[in-house]
Amino acid sequence: MKPTIYLDADACPVTAEALAVARACQVPAVIAGNSTQNLARHLRRGDPRTPTGGFWVDTLPVGVGADAADFAIVQELQPGDIVVTQDIGLAAMALGRGARAIGVRGRVFTLATIDLDLHIRHEEKKVRRQGGRTRGPAPFEDDDRERFAANLRRLVGESLRDGEREH
Repeated sequence: MKPTIYLDADACPVTAEALAVARACQVPAVIAGNSTQNLARHLRRGDPRTPTGGFWVDTLPVGVGADAADFAIVQELQPGDIVVTQDIGLAAMALGRGARAIGVRGRVFTLATIDLDLHIRHEEKKVRRQGGRTRGPAPFEDDDRERFAANLRRLVGESLRDGEREH
């Protein structure tokens, strides 16, 4: 089985890079996001929109709710699929379903570290709720894009090799 790359497209700065990797590796991709967004703007005119033996891409428009895209993605996931997200909670759910998860800066989430990531997110949220401030993310750089694309290619390769071993 080929993995599918699922993009949590809400404020995703690497959609073009993720689709380029999907095209190059000949794996399907699904762009999930708020239905008020123009998700189709990310597609090329010649991109196949229905399942083929290689690359194809589709959109998964979801409701306006805060975690609507996250839950829609999780419902679709199969073991070996890959989720691109900035959301640690979605990354944790993806890992729990046997999928892989990667952040938009190229950080690969793992079962070994996801609990700590969730704990840090929780503690920072508590600080903000009490009126405190936490450090925001660094500016998004070209190095982040390159690291993301390289690590996504690696994850796709790993998922393809793992899929071959299962058959």
